Amino acid sequence: MTTEFITRFAPSPTGRLHLGHIWSAMHGFDMSRAANGRFFLRIEDIDQGRCRPQFVDGIFEDLHWLGLDWDGDVVFQSDRSSAYADALDRLRAMDLVYRCWCSRAEISASAGAPQGDVGPTYPGTCKGRSSPTDSRPHCWRLDSAKAAVVAGPLIWREYGRGAIDVDPALFGDVVIARKDAETSYHLAVVVDDAAQGVSDVARGADLQNATHIHRLLQNLLGYKSPRYHHHGLIVGQDGVRLAKRKASPTIQSMRDAGVDPVGLMRGLRSGVFPVGFGLARG
Repeated sequence: MTTEFITRFAPSPTGRLHLGHIWSAMHGFDMSRAANGRFFLRIEDIDQGRCRPQFVDGIFEDLHWLGLDWDGDVVFQSDRSSAYADALDRLRAMDLVYRCWCSRAEISASAGAPQGDVGPTYPGTCKGRSSPTDSRPHCWRLDSAKAAVVAGPLIWREYGRGAIDVDPALFGDVVIARKDAETSYHLAVVVDDAAQGVSDVARGADLQNATHIHRLLQNLLGYKSPRYHHHGLIVGQDGVRLAKRKASPTIQSMRDAGVDPVGLMRGLRSGVFPVGFGLARG
């Protein structure tokens, strides 16, 4: 039986979209259309402290302006708390997660916290001392060593590279549910991709290492793994990748400046970027 080709674009409404977001959305959109599949839009709004309704509207506006229309209803993560809670309960029942009360400052200050490529790796301070009667705010962490034993050897499929071996310990015991939310990015994206039947994920190379975590969670929760295409990242004149926190030029600013959306998309599809932008090397 042939699996339907389904991709998705899943931005967070914490600011206006920039060219890097559109580069990613375009990859997923074009892949799905070439395969006569579907392209879904999902709004990753679990961080209610930073998400704003006007940025949701901005996402819709920018995608429509560039001709990147989606199929079906938009999915909002803020509406899916019960699905995340169910997934967390399943991991708890398998004894693969534990409570953690540590602050970021405490983790960073720990002499035993090795430095990973996303900051200090959690040193396991709370492992083995989880107390269900301690009512202080806490997150839930995945016990990566236990999870690796349960899952066994794993791979994921990467476009142009074939099978990639999974390293469950790469990020240590990652947060599965945050102190201020019922889930984390890692758990939510895995649950949502499975719920929407996503067959192929197109996203930036900066998220490639996160696939080690996602593939592990997919196995533990009994989900089928999508194929992955981690595309290159767009950078500015300084050679640094675009980011909202850097106040990178937005699609809205390009529209206000009179940029032709058809020409912009034609250029991107041909690998021709606006002046001042390019692909990261390596």
